Amino acid sequence: MTAPIHVAVTGAAGQIGYAAIFRLASGEIFGPDQPVVLHLIELPQAMGALDGVHMELDDCAFPTLAGVVKSDSDHLEDGFAGCHWVLLVGSIPRKAGMERADLIRINGPIFTQTGKAIQAAADKNVRVVVVGNPCNTNCLIAMSHAPNVPRENWFAMTRLDQNRAVAQLANKAGVAIKDVGNVAIWGNHSATQFPDFLNAKINGKAATSVITDSAWLKSDFVSTVQQRGAAVIKARGASSAASAANAALDTVKGVIRPTPAGTCVSAAVYTDGSQYGIPEGIVCGLPLSSDGKTWKVLPGYEIDDYSRGMIDASVKELLQERDTVKDLLP
Repeated sequence: MTAPIHVAVTGAAGQIGYAAIFRLASGEIFGPDQPVVLHLIELPQAMGALDGVHMELDDCAFPTLAGVVKSDSDHLEDGFAGCHWVLLVGSIPRKAGMERADLIRINGPIFTQTGKAIQAAADKNVRVVVVGNPCNTNCLIAMSHAPNVPRENWFAMTRLDQNRAVAQLANKAGVAIKDVGNVAIWGNHSATQFPDFLNAKINGKAATSVITDSAWLKSDFVSTVQQRGAAVIKARGASSAASAANAALDTVKGVIRPTPAGTCVSAAVYTDGSQYGIPEGIVCGLPLSSDGKTWKVLPGYEIDDYSRGMIDASVKELLQERDTVKDLLP
């Protein structure tokens, strides 16, 4: 019998967690023959709601769901014990009047403890996707407190931005989603990110040769992707949930499945200073490719003066965020 994969999800009873865990249990992500044990983690006051989620998982009768472990956030090591994947969804959201630096400082100690618990209890080759914002710097903090977990096993989610960018290009060009590829997201998962249209492809052709309105690309396209989260909040009165969950799962699939030739997957990873003029020591969105086992940063992306300025602005923000939490970094 195939040994089960153990997958932890924090904030499991929240909207994003709720939208993700049934798909994890169903066999969609790891395959129809791969048993999965879900480790569901919530705040102590949300454990009743988590019991209800557990009931629903039981009622789905997924053949691939091999077990459910429930833990509260006061006992993170119990929740992460033996896990092969961890999806860090739960975080304190930004509230009205709160600056981004305030949010970073509030979430920083949470991700410090999370990193320590992953270090202590998870599988030695655990892979971690950070969804809770500000995800790049939260990932950096958690990673720094789990030094035995390989740095290449940590990802902050920019796949939601990639998916948003693909949809905008497809709509503008009047093509199907599947016809758009190689859309990289550079930098921070924030309003400074750069959705890269210069290297994007539409039906195998340069996106800029299909969409010749460069003013639209540099203005409406970029700003729409950068501000999409705020637009969703304004429209539905709550932040992105189903699309965020979908992107988190796309990130997992992007790591464990070979990347089709001629395209990329987007995630933020720890930088070593050797790629595209980006300094060492931040978690930065880059174009990646996977062979299903390991990933690499894709070389050869064209960066013109406009792209360089956009990337540098987002990298500057990431460096500022790192400085904001420098006392939390060992």
